[in-house]
Amino acid sequence: MSGEESVPPDDPRPQPPAAPEPGDCCGGGCTLCVFDLHEQALARYRLQLAAWLARHPQAHAPD
Repeated sequence: MSGEESVPPDDPRPQPPAAPEPGDCCGGGCTLCVFDLHEQALARYRLQLAAWLARHPQAHAPD
């Protein structure tokens, strides 16, 4: 059985946030640009993924 197949369905692997489209930024120098928000979401995702991998050591991180 592969690692992903043994993960309980009630604890799915976190999914990365969708990247903003190039046109999503207005270019107005906003304090919280969509790209900044995406970076924050990526940081949360990485923490969630690390915690998930610690709970599921049989699962492999993507290459």
